[in-house]
Amino acid sequence: MLIYSLLHLTGYELPIEELKNFRQLHSKTPGHPEYGYAPGIETTTGPLGQGITNAVGMALAEKTLAAQFNKDGHDIVDHYTYAFMGDGCLMEGISHEACSLAGTLGLGKLIAFWDDNGISIDGEVEGWFSDDTPKRFEAYGWHVIPAVDGHDSDAINAAIEAAKADPRPTLICTKTIIGFGSPNKSGSHDCHGAPLGAEEIAATRKELGWEYGPFEIPTDIYAQWDAKEAGAAKEAAWNEKLAAYEAAYPELAAEFKRRVNGDLPAEWEEKATQIIADLQANPANIASRKASQNALEAFGAMLPEFLGGSADLAPSNLTMWSGSKSLTAEDASGNYIHYGVREFGMTAIMNGIALHGGFVPYGATFLMFMEYARNAMRMAALMKVQNIQVYTHDSIGLGEDGPTHQPVEQMASLRLTPNMSTWRPCDQVESAVAWKFAIERKDGPTSLIFSRQNLAQQDRDTQQVADIAKGGYVLKDCEGTPELILIATGSEVELAVNAAAELSAEGKKVRVVSMPATDVFDKQDEAYRESVLPSSVTARIAVEAGIADFWYKYVGFGGKIVGMTTFGESAPAGELFKMFGFTTENVVSKANELLK
Repeated sequence: MLIYSLLHLTGYELPIEELKNFRQLHSKTPGHPEYGYAPGIETTTGPLGQGITNAVGMALAEKTLAAQFNKDGHDIVDHYTYAFMGDGCLMEGISHEACSLAGTLGLGKLIAFWDDNGISIDGEVEGWFSDDTPKRFEAYGWHVIPAVDGHDSDAINAAIEAAKADPRPTLICTKTIIGFGSPNKSGSHDCHGAPLGAEEIAATRKELGWEYGPFEIPTDIYAQWDAKEAGAAKEAAWNEKLAAYEAAYPELAAEFKRRVNGDLPAEWEEKATQIIADLQANPANIASRKASQNALEAFGAMLPEFLGGSADLAPSNLTMWSGSKSLTAEDASGNYIHYGVREFGMTAIMNGIALHGGFVPYGATFLMFMEYARNAMRMAALMKVQNIQVYTHDSIGLGEDGPTHQPVEQMASLRLTPNMSTWRPCDQVESAVAWKFAIERKDGPTSLIFSRQNLAQQDRDTQQVADIAKGGYVLKDCEGTPELILIATGSEVELAVNAAAELSAEGKKVRVVSMPATDVFDKQDEAYRESVLPSSVTARIAVEAGIADFWYKYVGFGGKIVGMTTFGESAPAGELFKMFGFTTENVVSKANELLK
C-alpha cells in the first residue's frame, strides 16, 4: 500500500478508487505490487530478496548502457537505482549472491535502504537473525551508512547525498519502528501482515494528529506531493540532452533508440533465416551446446544488445563467443558477466536487466541447477519479461557425473510453468531456430536445453526447416496414414529415426515427430496440430530422457513412453542409455507390443 499511495500522491495514473480496491479482483493494486498492473511499478517483488536482486540488475544495466553510449559531455544514461530491504530480504540467501556481485562490479549508483525494525512474521528477529549486517556489507565492498533514524526525513536525505558522493554501492541502515504511530501495536509483529482494526486505526489517527477520514486527502497535501510538473521538466531536460547527443552522434543515437525500444535490427529476419538455411545445407554432427555457441557467434554479430553470462560454467555451457567482452568494475562497456556460482542471483539479476531495458540478457548453468534459480524464472514468466536461460548437460547422457548432476524432472517442471517457453533441440538447425525464437520473444522467458554429447543432424526439406518454429513437426513420414507415431526431442530424435527405419523395414507405417518446444506446438491452430498428430492414430510412443509422465498428454493412456521414472546413475552415457531403455531395440519392441 505504501508504493500505491506514493504513486497516487505524486501524480501517476492510479486514482484513489484503485487504492480503495486494494487486493480486489481486477484492481491495479494487488496484495504485492505486480509489474504491468499499474504505472510506476518497476518489478514484482513478492518473494523476498528478489527485489534487491532485480535492483542489482537494473544498476548493472545502467552502468553498462552508460559505458556503451555516453560520450564526453553527453551523459544520456545517468540515473540511480534505489531499493528497500527488510530483515527477511537479508535473511534470504539470494541477497548475499546479488549484493556480493554488486560490490565486486562497483555498482556505485545502487542505493539500498535497510528497514531495520527487528521484526518478522514470527516476532522479534534477534532469536534467528543476529548478523552484523553493516560488517557484512562492508565485506562485500559496499559503502555503509549506519544508524540512520528511519523516521527523520532530513537524516535520510543527508544519507542519500552521502551515498551519491561515494563510488561504491551504498547500504543505508535505517532504524525504524514497525507500526509507527499505533499506540498499542507499534513495534509488534501483530501489525506486520494484519490490519490494525477500526479501534486501533482511530487511536493511531489521534496519536499522529491526523484529522481526516479514510481516503480523505486535503488539497494542500496533494499540491505538496504532486510531481507531474517537476517530472515533466526533468523529462524535457533529458529530451534536450538526447537531441544534443543525436546531433553529435546520429548513428549512436539511432542505435540507442532501437535498443531501448526493444526493436531488432532491420536486417534481422532475413539474415537469421539465411543462417538457419545455411546450417541445414552444411550438416554437422555436434553437441547441441556447441550448436548453441555457433548460434551465438552468428547472431551475436548482429545484436550488440546481447548481455550474456554463466554461473561459473562458461567453458561447459559454451556461452562465450568471439565478440564476448567481460564486464569489470573498471570497464563496464562489455557484454559478458561472470556471475560466479550464483544461479539464483544470476537469474533474478537478469530479470532486473530486462526490466531496465536496452539489453537482451542470457545466462547459463547446467539444467540440473535450474533448481536453484527456479523461482526467478517463475518471476520472469509472471512478469512477462525476456530472460534467456541456456541449460546444458540435459540428461543422463552426461554420464559419470552421476544423479546429482543428471536432470530428470526439470524439463517437465519448466514446461509446466505458465508463460515459459522451453526448447530441447535435436541438432544444430533446431538449436539455431530455438535461439532465434528466444531472441524475438519479448513477452516471457525462454529455456534453451542443450546436450553435452554429439547429435546427428537430421535431413529436412525447406518446409520442414520452416516448421521447426512451430514447436513440433513431421520429421520422417510414410506413405498414407501412419500406423504409429514416434514423438521425440533432443538426443532421442536420432533414436526415434533409427527405430522408425527398422519398423519401416518390417513393413510398418511409421511417422517421426520432432517436438523441440511443446508449448509452441500447443499454440498452433487445430488444423496444424491435427496434421502432425492426427487424432485417428492412437498408437503413439514418446521418447525422451526426462520424466515420463509429462508425455501422456501427447500419447494418451493407451500409448507408451520411453522415459525416466527414477533418478540416474553414475556410469558412462552409453551404459546408462542402455540400462534405462533408450535403445533402438527397446523402442522397436515397445512399438511392436503397441501395434499388436
